[in-house]
Amino acid sequence: MSSERFIEATGSSVEEAINKGLEQLGVGPNDVIVEVLEEASRGVFGLNARPARVRLQLLVQRPASPPPQPVYVREIEDEGEEGDYQDGVTTDEDAEVARVVLGEILEKLSIRATVEVRRALSSEGEGEAPWLLNVTGGGDLNVLIGKRGETLASLQYLTRLITSRELQRRANIVVDVDGYKARRASKLQELAARMAEQAVREQRTISLEPMPPYERRIIHMALRDRSDVSTRSVGEGTARKITIVPNK
Repeated sequence: MSSERFIEATGSSVEEAINKGLEQLGVGPNDVIVEVLEEASRGVFGLNARPARVRLQLLVQRPASPPPQPVYVREIEDEGEEGDYQDGVTTDEDAEVARVVLGEILEKLSIRATVEVRRALSSEGEGEAPWLLNVTGGGDLNVLIGKRGETLASLQYLTRLITSRELQRRANIVVDVDGYKARRASKLQELAARMAEQAVREQRTISLEPMPPYERRIIHMALRDRSDVSTRSVGEGTARKITIVPNK
């Protein structure tokens, strides 16, 4: 893997530029945050054509995974972590059923891992905080994350669906893998602040890479209290992305 934390790459499209950057870094799409610096332009009659240009920022490299262990679940007691989760909570019915469901799904997938359960911190005005089920340990857990977290989103949906059916009510749970969502959320918040400053400084609209809905929401929430920029979601389906627009 390259030792650089930031690199820039170009290509005939944003997707091609991202793939070139990933190949240069020797990492997968879940290991970077992508900034779209410039969209590709064909020019007029082939003149002044410009390639797409992106910047890739490496996420913090994780330590090697421990040897595979049998699937089991446990509630995490107060470990003194600040700012991430509530301390020393007792598992209620939602969390108990959800962690059994998730454990059974992992067993059927022949994945040996641990499911840790915590109560996430609630945001002001957003009601009761969800239970967080974090899958850790085992071998390469990237298979549970997928490109841009798509597999993880499906795993969470399936776990919520089965748990809700078991409880006969909506289960308020979030599924994460090896802290992926927490790390990515932190990087996205940093990215949002940095791109907002750039949008204001250069007085131009900044486009980010396509993101799933929960990641776009992180960007929106990170910038919602700023009066100098506005955020908008543009595009359709998997190509939907955030633009940061300076307020005139």
